[in-house]
Amino acid sequence: MGHIVQFTGLSGVGKTTLSNALLKWGQERHLKVMVIDGDVYRQTLCKDLGFSRADRLENINRLGAYAWSVATDYDLVCIAAINPFEEGRTGLRQQYGAILVWLRCKLETLISRDPKGLYRKALLPDTHPDKLHNLTGLNDTFEEPARADLVLDTDKLNPEQVLEAMVAFLKERQFI
Repeated sequence: MGHIVQFTGLSGVGKTTLSNALLKWGQERHLKVMVIDGDVYRQTLCKDLGFSRADRLENINRLGAYAWSVATDYDLVCIAAINPFEEGRTGLRQQYGAILVWLRCKLETLISRDPKGLYRKALLPDTHPDKLHNLTGLNDTFEEPARADLVLDTDKLNPEQVLEAMVAFLKERQFI
């Protein structure tokens, strides 16, 4: 049975970047790694869901159930999703044994990175037609994790250092 790792953090923090780096790292070592990217699954498995608290929790429940259903076929299953509520993160831990990795970064750094242009849209005046009203961490809730298994500060570490720290953690826990 493979291990499930849930990456949480705000948009642009590096969840997908780290997941894809782990996937490549694993392939080079003949490990089977699966990435469940919240953005991708929002267009398929979870396309019927919005961004209310209930819908965000249901999104995470579905991603967790899917991760669990394929975990026997992989060494590591990575869920890369914002997962803003402690209830959702705790649910994945309790139901599926998912470890929690919090990718943390200063909001100012995320605003300056803004690879998807989401922060720019969220910072528009309320009357602007392109205004984004539900960006987690800026104008929607993000509950900081109460007990992450690992915290990685992506404004202090570059992607290679984040990957190195993650691999060291997984080896220490004997997950890989």
